[in-house]
Amino acid sequence: MYVGRDMTELSMMSIKDWKDSELAFFHHSLQQITPYLNSEGQTIHREIIEEIENRGGMKRNEADWAHGTEVTYD
Repeated sequence: MYVGRDMTELSMMSIKDWKDSELAFFHHSLQQITPYLNSEGQTIHREIIEEIENRGGMKRNEADWAHGTEVTYD
């Protein structure tokens, strides 16, 4: 379950200030409803994808006993 800032709060700040977990959560959420997004929703999703790419993606370089290789948003 996602515990964090909602889209209303995040939309009032620069996407560069979002946490990785927020980017991961909203990317996953918007990815699930892509066919139903209007042009504004598609633009937001594209900006999230671009920011994830600018940060080098969402993969962790290595796993350890407490973390897997992907960023989680729980």
